Amino acid sequence: MSATFVGMPAFPVAARAALADSQLRSNLAHATATIRTKRAAVVGEVDDWEQLRLAGAAIKDNTLLHLDEHLVRLEESLTARGATVHWARDAEEACAVVAEVARAHHVDEVVKVKSMATVEIGLNEALAAQGIAAWETDLAELIVQLGDDLPSHILVPAIHRNRAEIREIFLRHMGEAGRAAPEDLTDDPARLAEAARLHLREKFLRAKVGVSGANFAVADSGTLVVVESEGNGRMCLTLPDVLVSVVGIEKVVPTWSDLDVFLQLLPRSSTGERMNPYTSTWAGVADGDGPREVHVVLLDNGRTRALADEVGRQALRCIRCSACLNVCPVYERTGGHAYGSVYPGPIGAILNPLLKGVGVDAQTDSLPYASSLCGACFEACPVRIDIPSVLVDLRAQVVDAHRPSRKPEALAMRATALAFGSGARLGAAERAAGLAGRLLGLLPGRRAPGGRRLLGRLPGPGAAWTDARDLPTPPAESFRAWWRRTGGRDE
Repeated sequence: MSATFVGMPAFPVAARAALADSQLRSNLAHATATIRTKRAAVVGEVDDWEQLRLAGAAIKDNTLLHLDEHLVRLEESLTARGATVHWARDAEEACAVVAEVARAHHVDEVVKVKSMATVEIGLNEALAAQGIAAWETDLAELIVQLGDDLPSHILVPAIHRNRAEIREIFLRHMGEAGRAAPEDLTDDPARLAEAARLHLREKFLRAKVGVSGANFAVADSGTLVVVESEGNGRMCLTLPDVLVSVVGIEKVVPTWSDLDVFLQLLPRSSTGERMNPYTSTWAGVADGDGPREVHVVLLDNGRTRALADEVGRQALRCIRCSACLNVCPVYERTGGHAYGSVYPGPIGAILNPLLKGVGVDAQTDSLPYASSLCGACFEACPVRIDIPSVLVDLRAQVVDAHRPSRKPEALAMRATALAFGSGARLGAAERAAGLAGRLLGLLPGRRAPGGRRLLGRLPGPGAAWTDARDLPTPPAESFRAWWRRTGGRDE
């Protein structure tokens, strides 16, 4: 990772800091190894696992090719069930919608289901700027929020923390956000979970507005789906009177039968379970228990940019399982913070440049190089995203974005391309070079083996080359001219 080539940004300083943090590396190694082992066991039980992967990839690809049609169908279905649909081109528009809903109901706090999309758009910070507190209710997200930290894993945002560190965070910061942790709190997982439940219970019961994302959105019925392991999502989706769901436009699937494939792929690839403990589905306004007002924000924020990339659009198949992170040798040693984004690991290394575009900032441009290209991520991906191929393509895009058009190197490459683009031009260039070689060969000076004269130090940009290398004059006769004259026979 330390090697730097032409056009390759240096891997972030955060990565080098992570490599030096032995506690972080120990936490990551233990957690990812545990998840890998569980996943391997449950995947091994499925005889047609590869067929399921192929089916998932095919469904996603076909949906993306007709995304406009499926999104219109989703909007119609949601509206028919009483939901209000908003279209957000970017993070600012999406945050504005959520803030406006909260202000309309005169609330100064909301409860949240774990959502990568809301972290992507900086929703918590945007709401805080308007005096609205957004309380994370997922245990790992709560740990990150209380510790004034950032998520470092798609599935387990606090994977970089061990239970002793979590105990300290709870003792120091829970009281600042509501109910304080018990003074006799230990680092036993059950006690830590109990402290989190007690802390969050009052927030669940008084919340008027809930905010969620969605793992999937079924177009033909207007159904949104959240899968989770703790039950906090179910609380956020049913107790508040108002629910706002921020959903990336790539999350749409056409039908319930399509959803069936992903509900088999996702739990095995993410938590190593045959089925998620909680799978919540909702469609519009509830007739009984549940929200009386539902808003759905369909988020672009660079997704149409990624869709336009013929190689990279396959990244939009991603179902956020995090399997690629758990097998990645780079992620396991550096953690998610080194990627400088809500989406870390191999999928983050391609998704962030695709969403933002290359050539925008050095951090994003460094991500396609944060990989050994070992291919483990592709083997683990339940929807067969060929991450290594996309990484290589993005590296080329980064190089192109940083290649100044007026530099001597760029001009030389253009001249070379012009000459090599035509047999006639190449022949003329060879004849000119041969003439120059014969004339220069008449001058006195050092000679290479074979008799060709060696040029001295070149001026300008050529000086850096000739300071360290001998540069011979062009050959008096090109290979093609020699072949025409001799037919390839030794003279």
